[in-house]
Parts: sequence; structure tokens; C-alpha cells
Amino acid sequence: MTAHRVVRRYSKGEVDKAGRILLEWSKNYELFDELPWAIDVLTHWRQLHGYPINTFQATLRHRLKSIDENALVAQRLKRLPSIIAKMKRFPKMKLSRMQDIGGLRAVVSKMEHVERLYNSYKSKKLTHDLVGEKDYIAHPKDSGYRSIHLIYKYYKNQPIDYNGLYIELQIRTRLQHAWATAVETMGTFLNTPLKASIGPEEWLRFFSLTSSAFAHIEEAPLVPGYENLNRKETFEMLISEEKKLRLRETLSTFTVAANSIISDRKRGTYYLLVLDPLKKEVTLTSFSRERLEEATEQYKIAEQEAQGNDTQVVLVSAESIDSLRKAYPNYFLDTHEFISHIDAIEKELELIKKK
Repeated sequence: MTAHRVVRRYSKGEVDKAGRILLEWSKNYELFDELPWAIDVLTHWRQLHGYPINTFQATLRHRLKSIDENALVAQRLKRLPSIIAKMKRFPKMKLSRMQDIGGLRAVVSKMEHVERLYNSYKSKKLTHDLVGEKDYIAHPKDSGYRSIHLIYKYYKNQPIDYNGLYIELQIRTRLQHAWATAVETMGTFLNTPLKASIGPEEWLRFFSLTSSAFAHIEEAPLVPGYENLNRKETFEMLISEEKKLRLRETLSTFTVAANSIISDRKRGTYYLLVLDPLKKEVTLTSFSRERLEEATEQYKIAEQEAQGNDTQVVLVSAESIDSLRKAYPNYFLDTHEFISHIDAIEKELELIKKK
């Protein structure tokens, strides 16, 4: 499937200038008049990534056919608040060099499939340059985040408008995906970016511990700080902490019922998701691949309307609404798979104690 082509209108210098305005205007109100221009530039720059992401998605789906036919594939264009938050964390970073504005995700069934897909990309070269990789499965973050990231710099002879754009490919298992979903969902309701390791210490500690328990299940490297705990000790600590936090009860109340999803029911290539966590309501608007420019414009408008409240907005792509829910369950406040893994750990712990 070929994405609609967008002609580049701004230079990298203008993109970087827009990034500086977006980063600094709240401290320098003299830049306020330039803010609309900066948002337009960022919206266009983000929109440009749609074409190369689709190119990567076609290759990814082809490779997954022989590895895991049940894998989930989805893509997204990074949210404006996330872009600004990242620039604040890395103030020396130029917007034109941000590597995950265009993100592609493969969620596979098990670790074996992660390794096979990773080896496929390492052994079969692309025309694009692999400019970076981070293996957070072999070396988990302190937060418990586990996934493999491959960063590519797009290059094709034609069309040249997209050359130099960065695309980030994430490869993770369903178990790792369930963990990441729960972190984002809890962060939504605590109104703090837990995924960035910001928030109440007890919740950060719990998710780090949970990830180490999941690593035991996958026979993968453990999360820093929990390497000295065996499987039984990790599970015991996890269930004890879970009961203190009443996590399963809390997350279960977050799940959005099907009738709380407002959708135009159309099949599309792009979906604009708007999550109102207070109403527990998700609004879906679909766009065909030819309507990417319209989709990104609506994305910009929705983001501006969401400023100052808890509403979350994202533009993503998936084969269907069903696959969309599976690939981005945090936008549907759906953590049932994560909860089922906690249940399974508690049952295994009970069996261990009986032996």
C-alpha cells in the first residue's frame, strides 16, 4: 500500500527554528506571535514521515509472514506534547534530528520471534542506513522498559523529499507490550508520565519489579536492582506489592466499555484517536491513505483543543480498528492482558508454595 506523497516545504534549518520556538516560547513571550508558524512547520514535518513509515511497514509485514503471522504491526506519528517533552529532556537536540517522530511497532508472540525478526533486519540490508540500535531486552532500563529499537535514516533515489528522515522500529513481545500498556494507562490516571520515570515512587518501583518478573517468565535478562532475586522471590514480592497498591482492582476500573467508543465505523489507513480519561471515552476518526494531509491537519487541531486538559490525542495507522485496539490498548484503557499475567503469576506462586 503506497502512502500519499507530501512535498517538503521547509528546510531543516526552519524545522530546527520551529523546535526552538516551541521549546522556549513559554519562557519568552516575545516568541508568542511566532508560535502558529512553528506549529505549522512541526505539523508538516511530522506529516512528511507518513510516506517512509508506510515503506517500512510493507517490508516489516513481508518479513513477519515467515516469522509470526499473528504479529501486530502499527505505526504512529509522535504527539506534540511528547515531542516538546523530549526536547525539554534533551534541550541540545535539534528537532530535525529527533529519531522517533515516525514510529513503527512490531509486537510478536515470543522471544524467539523477536530474535528472528531482529536477525532478519541485521542480516538483510535495506537501502536505508541503520544509524542506531538499542537493545533494552538484553539491557533493560531501570524503569523496567524492555524492547529493541532500530533507528533508520531514510534514503531512496526518488522521491527525495523524505531522504534524511528518521524512522524508529520497535520490536517487542506481547508480554513486554502488556507491561508498557499498563505503565501508560496508569500514568494517564495518575496524570504523570510514568513511562518517563516520573511519578509516585511506589508505582515506579512496582512496574520495575513487574518487568523483572516478566523477564523471569521469558528467561531474559532481569531488570537492574532485581538481579539477585530468584523467580519465586520476585513473584512473592510482586504479589505482595500488587495487593498493597490494589493494582488489579484499580486497573480493572479503567477499562473502557465498547459502547464508550465513538467511531465513524469506516475502515481507514489512518486513525485519529482522542481519549478523554475523565469520561472514559475514546473517539475514533478514520482517514484513507489519500487523506494524510487532512488527517495531520485534524491532528494539529485536536492537539490544540486538548491543551490544558487531560485529553490525549494521537494519529496512528493499523489494518483495522480491532488490530488498532491490540496495538495501542492504552488509548482504550485496556489492561486486561496485563492483569491476566499478574493472575497467572499468583497462581504459579501458589503451586510453588504447595510443593
